[in-house]
Amino acid sequence: MIIKKILASLFLAFMMIATPVFAAGHLVDVNSATVEQLEAVNGIGEKIAAEIVGYREEHGSFKTMDELLNVKGIAEKRLEKIKSAVEIGGKPSHNH
Repeated sequence: MIIKKILASLFLAFMMIATPVFAAGHLVDVNSATVEQLEAVNGIGEKIAAEIVGYREEHGSFKTMDELLNVKGIAEKRLEKIKSAVEIGGKPSHNH
């Protein structure tokens, strides 16, 4: 019985931690996210999150996903990994 309670508690704790990551429709906006918010994306660590924010501050808002390739540390493979978790907010991403 104690093992069931422990397992239930662990499961609940995991769900509380994982829910924000798996929440449907919850994308991180690269045009407004903080370094901490960007770090929460699988595939973006502290260094790349800081690079994204720095690039945004220097060059203005991102207009397309492909513009993230201009950020130091982001190549095609990493972009493919993160693009399902991020969005280009603030401005339409259809402008090329």
